[in-house]
Amino acid sequence: MKKIYFLLFAFSFLILISCSQKRNGNPRVLVYTNHTPSPDVTSAIQALQKLGDINGFEINATDTTNLFTDDSLSAYAAVLFLNRSGVNIVNNQRIALERFIQAGGGFAGIHPTAKTYNWRWYGRMIGSTGDSGVSFMHQEYDGGRVEYDNDSLTAKNAGDDAHLKMVLNAVEYAIGHYRPLDYTKAITPYPPSEDHFTKHMMVTGTFYEPTEMTILPNLDILILQRRGEIMLYKQETGKVKQAGFLNVYFHSRLKDVNVEEGMLGLSKDPDFKNNHWVYIYYSPADSSVNRLSRFTFENDSILNSSEKVILEVKSQRDICCHTGGSIAFGPDSLLYFSAGDNSTPFDEPGQTYVNHGFAPLNGAPGHKQYDAERSAGNSNDLRGKIMRIRVHKDGSYEIPAGNLFAPGTDKTRAEIYVMGNRNPYRITVDQKNSYLYWGEVGPDAPDDSLATRGPRGYDEVNQARKAGYFGWPFFVGNNYAYHEYNYVMGVSGPALDPAKPENHSSNNTGLTVLPPAQPAFIWYPYALSPEFPELGTGGRNAMAGPVYYTDFYPAATRYPDYFNGKLFIYDWIRGWIKDVTLQPNGDFEQMESFMPHMVLHNCIDMEAGPDGKLYLLEYGTGWFQKNPDAGLSRIEYNPIATAAAAAAATVDTSASARGPFAAGYALTQVMDCKSCHKEDGVSIGPSFKRVAEKYATDKKATAYLGQKIMKGGSGVWGDVAMSAHPDLAKNDMDQIVEYILSLKPKKAQSVRRKA
Repeated sequence: MKKIYFLLFAFSFLILISCSQKRNGNPRVLVYTNHTPSPDVTSAIQALQKLGDINGFEINATDTTNLFTDDSLSAYAAVLFLNRSGVNIVNNQRIALERFIQAGGGFAGIHPTAKTYNWRWYGRMIGSTGDSGVSFMHQEYDGGRVEYDNDSLTAKNAGDDAHLKMVLNAVEYAIGHYRPLDYTKAITPYPPSEDHFTKHMMVTGTFYEPTEMTILPNLDILILQRRGEIMLYKQETGKVKQAGFLNVYFHSRLKDVNVEEGMLGLSKDPDFKNNHWVYIYYSPADSSVNRLSRFTFENDSILNSSEKVILEVKSQRDICCHTGGSIAFGPDSLLYFSAGDNSTPFDEPGQTYVNHGFAPLNGAPGHKQYDAERSAGNSNDLRGKIMRIRVHKDGSYEIPAGNLFAPGTDKTRAEIYVMGNRNPYRITVDQKNSYLYWGEVGPDAPDDSLATRGPRGYDEVNQARKAGYFGWPFFVGNNYAYHEYNYVMGVSGPALDPAKPENHSSNNTGLTVLPPAQPAFIWYPYALSPEFPELGTGGRNAMAGPVYYTDFYPAATRYPDYFNGKLFIYDWIRGWIKDVTLQPNGDFEQMESFMPHMVLHNCIDMEAGPDGKLYLLEYGTGWFQKNPDAGLSRIEYNPIATAAAAAAATVDTSASARGPFAAGYALTQVMDCKSCHKEDGVSIGPSFKRVAEKYATDKKATAYLGQKIMKGGSGVWGDVAMSAHPDLAKNDMDQIVEYILSLKPKKAQSVRRKA
């Protein structure tokens, strides 16, 4: 009998504890609608509120993300997304939702399948793998409860009892027992705020077209200048001096042809402290090749007499574009270097049927520079590739195991590790697992032509865990396929097959059947990317920075552990830096902005120094010239946030001098406009004053220039394509056009007013 009383007492005690753990009042559910007022949203919220009144829970609907904080979410039992745009909450808002679930909160999703490429935690929660997903998910997930149904709640079904029963089940499961949240179980950390970081300028206005740098063990820095100079920044003095010079090909003999060759790639040897070797990839003036050589650096000078020529990549000259040229070493001391496809992306003059910004696939005789099949798609050519070799002490090299083609394979080059590259301009190698990353500068087509030519252009950030073919010139982005195209007849053929790509160009000296194409790791067009919307819009020039490991660097100067294992990427034109979180196997997890208010002047190289700080080399905002804003900087971490760090963005006071056109001028300085145009000066595109002069008396200029800004294009001022800006607000576009036309000669302004 005593035993029975004891069991009854214990049972009653457990019930009492269970009841005491329940929160007071009715459970509250936060319904997020993401700025999408519509009859469907209104009907859905009304239906949810009615369900809540009947079943004892409260609905709080919001169309902003202000409530996605730990403090705010802790007052709720569950969060409900009414539409798939909820996946686009960003950075700290995402972290707040993750922590809410980990603390024991619930989630209900009543919306169609969402693209979850850029937030894999959310994808796993609702059973989505990118574009596709399950229709229903009911699970305990990461400490919380989740029910997802891809059948939306709309004005049409908001009165349907069966559908409302499904919605009620989802909400009640997400609410659970309404116990207090336990944030000690929340494991997703918040990033250090931007005001903990400061951009420290080390050199400004000294460099003339800087390209790549390498940081030496004593924090001195060697920097290449495209026209031949090797510059040395001395850490001790903070001064720059010349350390060497190579006679390079950097200027075309042909009128209106801009070439990108010259001094291209630079890296110190992994054992530099003992051997003082540096590697340079450059374009010798006396030979149509790009050459990889090793030099000795002694007494602050590059010894030309020490040159060991390692390998040469043939190059067709007096054409534009795509050199690649970056050098990096892996943790096993294997040397990687990149070479571009050496092909012209512009329309061929005098021809009826041309590229129009799609892949250059003109394999007809006499059009080699318009055929990337001869280079990037050719297994027997080093152009459009990333090579991997082991260099010996005498300057010779061997092929390591695991390259794309085994030595001796017919119609191949064994040096190739990755093929199918357009312009892999900046590469990096993970120093723990040897994964290769690179930014791939993509083609210019602003719009899809999927039925005839192929996809719009995309830039890519890529990852290679092993050797492979990465698609160009037959595929781009997420393996989007181009069509075969007859440039004589202007007739499109079938779309190419990424599972079995074939190269039938008359210029191909390699294999006909190529390895299966690998999709990009990250990809984005001129317009807003559905997969990675946080990358923005406009011009694009993807670059890969380091994978950061805190245990490599001194505790006193390194960044917080939050950045451990993250990949840094950046865009030369858009001016952002992102840190990418990787899953343990290397898969993409998510990305976020790093110092989003920092002003960059076309960052062309990024490297982590031996002190654990990121160093940035900035080319400056004009092409093929010495820029006053070219420079070298490093990013300092401050354990205590400072107001000075928060004010890292540069304020351009010159805007005020433009009077009523100040807003338009300011927009050109924060967008990608300044990368290609100056107000009055030479760059890759015409100056704004030249544009104003050209259209000074044209009554249709305002509408025409507005369309040019929105849609992009080429051919008016030369072959270089102007970036499209399809998501630019009309008011912003109008202000830019008004500013540009305000620069017309005074006489023309007077004539226009009289007209």
